Amino acid sequence: MKNGVLNLWHSLKLNATKIRKLRVLKEARTVIMFWYVFLMVFFVAIAVPTIKQRLFARVDARVRDYLSDEVEDFQEVLLEELLESTTAPNLRLKPNYPPTSKISDIFAEYLEKRVTEDDNFLITIVDGEFYESSPRGLPKPIQPDSQLMGYWQNLSEESEGEIKVSDPNIGSILYQALPIKTSEVTLGVFVVAHATAGERKEAIEALDVIIEVKILILIFALFLAWFAAGRILAPLNLLNKTAKLINESDLSQRIPVRGEGEIAELGKTFNDMMDRLESAFATQRNFINDASHELRTPITIIRGHLELMGDDPQEKADTVHLVLDELDRMNRLVDDLVLLAKAERPDFLQLETVDVGLLTEELFTKARTLADRQWSLDNIAKGKIVVDRQRLTQAMMNLAQNATQHTVAENLIAIGSTLNKDRVEFWVRDTGEGIAKNDQKRIFERFARATNARRRSEGAGLGLSIVKAIAEAHGGYIRLESNLGIGSTFIIVLPIESGRNLVLDRAV
Repeated sequence: MKNGVLNLWHSLKLNATKIRKLRVLKEARTVIMFWYVFLMVFFVAIAVPTIKQRLFARVDARVRDYLSDEVEDFQEVLLEELLESTTAPNLRLKPNYPPTSKISDIFAEYLEKRVTEDDNFLITIVDGEFYESSPRGLPKPIQPDSQLMGYWQNLSEESEGEIKVSDPNIGSILYQALPIKTSEVTLGVFVVAHATAGERKEAIEALDVIIEVKILILIFALFLAWFAAGRILAPLNLLNKTAKLINESDLSQRIPVRGEGEIAELGKTFNDMMDRLESAFATQRNFINDASHELRTPITIIRGHLELMGDDPQEKADTVHLVLDELDRMNRLVDDLVLLAKAERPDFLQLETVDVGLLTEELFTKARTLADRQWSLDNIAKGKIVVDRQRLTQAMMNLAQNATQHTVAENLIAIGSTLNKDRVEFWVRDTGEGIAKNDQKRIFERFARATNARRRSEGAGLGLSIVKAIAEAHGGYIRLESNLGIGSTFIIVLPIESGRNLVLDRAV
């Protein structure tokens, strides 16, 4: 039993290790490293043959320069010994020397003085036959009985070229051949040849060393890049951990944003998204809580009256009237709750440019029909603003309706507006009962009413909440100035232009 438990433990441990390894292989920085290595290998695979070809070309160019220099050196010696004019196309020999023997002596003396480097060969031909070489041992492709030697022996014009051979120890033969002629015959041929295998091998070895060093540097750089990528991508890991901690009951988690760049921008975007999500969930919860709380009362009233309704026609008529009245109240309540829920949405406002003076006069005309009061127009501002005309009218009508519910016929209700450089104010002022200090903040909450109110409000207590929501949707606020027994002034303060910018920000 004990051994079985131990085996199971080791098995689980191995599986956990494998899972961690697989997780590491799937990490973003691992994928980035793999792609980096793949691209490096791909481009190195393309670059190495190209570099190799370029190196061989430069080596061959240097060899050809050597061949040309060697031929020029020999020409100088030859001209010094035999020519009367260095510009003559064919050699005119000095009369005191037999031509063939003189050429042989010049070849012998020149070869004796020259010390050739590895893979370089000086070859001389006299009267169409191999004469002497330096060094004496020649590779097979240029030995006296070779096909290439036969070609050189029959040359009558200067020639240079490259002959590829199958022997990897030789590579190719680069050569330059100079025939030595009189006006009638070719006396000899001077050939400088080079086997490219040695030079190219040295170039390849140098290239191999460079590649090995670069591979070591690359491996070291990959380790550093691995840790650097981990530091750079740390905000993504934090984003992942934060996202895992988020649930419907806790949307308060946010990511600390440091610095600039794409990662920081992602963190900001995530936090903004969470703000919108938290606001949406809060709106949803408030709507559900408010609806369940406020709809319960009219439903209870309706059900109670229907259960107790008798057969008397008058009683039935009264019950039906009461039920319809409660249903109308429920409908108004639902409309108000829906409006408050929509206030958080980016499409809540339909902005337009509005003339403040004309709007103020319209508000006054509409408000004075609400009730028989002493209506007055305090002030009319001049200018234009960017607002949602319908929403602002709705807010002002709510304030005017609220004023009529807390005043009597003899009280004054005034409407006015002022326009400053950066803001506009609309107000509703009354000389009614006023609001106590401890109620002045609370009355803007949902379903709240003033404790000192002598008259029962007909609404559900959402009117001032709606006014506040409309003002805040415009980027403004509502201010209250009130004294008990003197009256109240509700002032909606809005920015002139920032309502447009606020809506754009909410839509992002």
